[in-house]
Amino acid sequence: MKPSFRLDQHPRRWPQPLSAPPAGYFEQLPTRVMAQVDALARPWPLAAWLQQAPAYVRTGLASTVLLGTFAASLWLGAGPTPHPTAAASLDGVPREELVDYLASEARLDLTDLAELPAGSLGITTHYLRPSPPELTDALDAQPTDEATLL
Repeated sequence: MKPSFRLDQHPRRWPQPLSAPPAGYFEQLPTRVMAQVDALARPWPLAAWLQQAPAYVRTGLASTVLLGTFAASLWLGAGPTPHPTAAASLDGVPREELVDYLASEARLDLTDLAELPAGSLGITTHYLRPSPPELTDALDAQPTDEATLL
């Protein structure tokens, strides 16, 4: 069993004495603090002029700066980036990957087909040539909801 710990049995360590402050420290302290506060409190010349200017001048200056900042951000900012169309993004896919995807057991539904563009299909016209019976069979195999047909 562990022996019980009693604080009275251990001698107390006395702290090291602190060194004395430099000579004249407390006499110079208020003047040093006030000099630092005075340096921070002095406004720069433009701020003093703005405080003395009439309210309509300050409001006009603030609105001009705000409008100028907004105009500069529009002028320097990039314009809208064009979004690539589905045909352009399909043209960038290698033919082998496209054939592998279409040959695999990938599940396509009507929403996937609805995203295809109505324009030219690019490289997809070379190998997607279904016959009318194949199209009819594929469309008949799609599940339909009776309520949406009414």
